Amino acid sequence: MFERFTQDARDAVTRARDEAGALGAERIGSEHVLLAAVRVDGVAQQALTGLGIGADALAQAVRARHGLDDVALASIGVDLGAVRAQVEATFGEGALDAAHRTAPRALTPDAKKLLELALREAIRTERRRIDTGHLLLAAVRAPESAARATLSSLGLSDDAVRDAVGVAWARAA
Repeated sequence: MFERFTQDARDAVTRARDEAGALGAERIGSEHVLLAAVRVDGVAQQALTGLGIGADALAQAVRARHGLDDVALASIGVDLGAVRAQVEATFGEGALDAAHRTAPRALTPDAKKLLELALREAIRTERRRIDTGHLLLAAVRAPESAARATLSSLGLSDDAVRDAVGVAWARAA
């Protein structure tokens, strides 16, 4: 199946591992694939930018879903800077950095389903290759996916995302 992926979609799948690792996830989820798709230059990035959502906003939404929302924690009196300082005092400088974690290798069933749905979206849209636009369309097609929940948390409707992908493809043509 990966031979049908465009370079931007391949880059997104490859970078999803880094995104998951940076968030301390044990496995690569659909939200990590989505985030990586928006970080590479391609249709997904153009579509979400057209909706007023950049990679940083999406990353914040993913972190919030993983319980790593700095602002929310500060509102209940948790100072992540102080936590980091204490951990580093105990375990050494950089102990919380992504480089000290083992990078996740396995895809969650959710992420596997996203890739399968991206192929189905390519067939549905009669395109020979799978690009990041198909990954984004797959995210809104998967009813229980973490990627779809992340997009919803940003106030994006499925129809708005679909329309934005169509606009991005039209601009690329």
